[in-house]
Amino acid sequence: DTVSSLGYAMGYLGGGLLFLVNVVMTLQPAIFGLADSGEAVRWSFVSVALWWGAFTLITIFWVPEPEIEGENNQGNPVRAGFQQLYRTFQEIRHLKTVMLFLLAYWFYIDGVDTIIRMAVKMGSSLGFEAGVLIGALLMVQFIAFPAALLYNQFAQRIGTKNAVFVAIGGYAGITFLGYFMVSTIHFYMLAAMIGIFQGGIQALSRSLYARLIPVGKEGEFFGFYNMLGKFAAVIGPVLMGYVTLVTGSVRFGILSILILFIIGAILLSKVDFEEGKKLAADFGNN
Repeated sequence: DTVSSLGYAMGYLGGGLLFLVNVVMTLQPAIFGLADSGEAVRWSFVSVALWWGAFTLITIFWVPEPEIEGENNQGNPVRAGFQQLYRTFQEIRHLKTVMLFLLAYWFYIDGVDTIIRMAVKMGSSLGFEAGVLIGALLMVQFIAFPAALLYNQFAQRIGTKNAVFVAIGGYAGITFLGYFMVSTIHFYMLAAMIGIFQGGIQALSRSLYARLIPVGKEGEFFGFYNMLGKFAAVIGPVLMGYVTLVTGSVRFGILSILILFIIGAILLSKVDFEEGKKLAADFGNN
């Protein structure tokens, strides 16, 4: 829990710092010797590339990685990747607790990612100015940094699974309140709430999953987990768009995301982590 929370917290801090610099570049291009905001936006893309490149080099040169004996690098890596993915799926099928958790995770994280990715679109649909939207995004980044660390402390008091339930409930509340949103103050308040729960639900979901993985299978099982995460925010935008189209109201579209959190919470409640740990241990021994 602690390692996962620290990882997400540092991610929010790093992303927030660069985002802040890019926002200032766009709003005050003259300070950076740029002609206008259009040129500032183009240079912002360059700064992101340099930022990624610099921290990737740190990982490559200074983060140790044990060598794998007998590693086979021959053959088509794309084909090998899909074959490994299929084998991992077959193994997960025999670990019913892992399968149930992944299904629960897919539903509620789809709701989380939908809110994250559609927040700006929701705000613009309700008539909020660009400055308000950017300010809200910055709020989320810098609130999520300490909140991810504090949420770990909260989880240690009530239990990790219960803390994830609270975060799902928090996002359900955000979705419900989003239906009544009418002013920029409301938008900022909801952004602050997202910052409080976002890092917690992401970090603790990952550490919960780690409890269910057989020893020695961490890489491939987390590869499957990350792949599933990439398919998040698929149901939510379709559901939101369909409901908005049918009802003619973006507010009902926002409210429809509640369904994902309800389904995710119900499925998560059925995950027995003690049984999952036992199954993982038995799988490793076999």
